[in-house]
Amino acid sequence: MLKIEFEEPTYSECQCCGNTTVRLTRFVYQDGDAFAVYYAAFTKGHTDKVLSGLVGLGEWGDDEVGTEMRRAFAFRIWLEDQDFQVGLTDASESPWSEVTFMGRIVDRDEALRDDWIQDVFHITDHMVAEDPVIARYFENSGE
Repeated sequence: MLKIEFEEPTYSECQCCGNTTVRLTRFVYQDGDAFAVYYAAFTKGHTDKVLSGLVGLGEWGDDEVGTEMRRAFAFRIWLEDQDFQVGLTDASESPWSEVTFMGRIVDRDEALRDDWIQDVFHITDHMVAEDPVIARYFENSGE
C-alpha cells in the first residue's frame, strides 16, 4: 500500500507568462518503507494544462546509500477526454534535468524497458487521485 507524505508547495513566477508556477516535493512510502520521491510542477493559467514530473525509485535511507542505487523517470500528465494521460519524456526535457539526488534520469526509450516502469505508472495513478494540489489543478479549468 502506498502512502504519500505531502510537503508544502513552493511558488515562483513563470518566465514565459508571469503566472504562478507551483512546485511539489513528495515522499512515497510502500508498506511503511521509503519507496520513492516525486517532484511535480505546473503553471496556473497556461493554455495547455500539463504537469511535469520526475519520480525517483531505488534504495533510500541512511547517508551511505548512494544515488547510483536509484533511477529517475521524467514524465508529463495531462487530461484528454476526462482521462489522465501519462507520457514519459527524455531527461533533457525535464525541468529537473540537472538533479542528481534521485539518481540518473533515464531517457524515454530506456524507461519503457525498465523493470521499475510499472512502479512509475502506479505512483502517477496515486498522484492524480490522492495529491490534493494536483487534483485541484486538474479539476479547475481556470487555473
